[in-house]
This record gives sequence, C-alpha cells and structure tokens, in this order.
Amino acid sequence: MWGIVLSIVMAIIIGLIGDALAGHEMPGGIAGFMIAGFVGAWLGATILGDWGPVIGDFAVIPAILGTALFVFLLGLVSRLLRRAT
Repeated sequence: MWGIVLSIVMAIIIGLIGDALAGHEMPGGIAGFMIAGFVGAWLGATILGDWGPVIGDFAVIPAILGTALFVFLLGLVSRLLRRAT
C-alpha cells in the first residue's frame, strides 16, 4: 500500500521538476504532473537506463530527464496543433 502511495507522490514531484526544466505549462494540474512523471520515468529508463538514486521504484535522474523531454515534446506538438488550426 505505501509503495503505491510513494510511487504516486514521486511521479508528481518528478512531473513538477520536469515541467520546470522544460519551461512549459503541463495541462491537467496534479493529474497531469503525475501522468507526465510516470511517462517520463518510463521514457528516461528506456533511453538512459536505471542509474542514480532510486526512490519509490523510480531511478530519479533518468526519470526527471525523461519527464523534461516528454513535456518539451508535448509542448511542441501542442504548438504545432494550435498553429495548424
């Protein structure tokens, strides 16, 4: 039970940090940060591997970098879609 709670809290924190690094506004508030944190953790682990400190089953450094990349790409796609309409 506490593992799930810790994973959700870490996903939100990683989402907040990744959003701050990417310099975009992540839509969806806390839920958006949580989703970005989970997707970014998966993306970071896939691209960079599992290294650095691990908290709540997240390799923190690759997760933050993956989240920043995800938020940056999401911002680019949203700008392209806004420009196309």
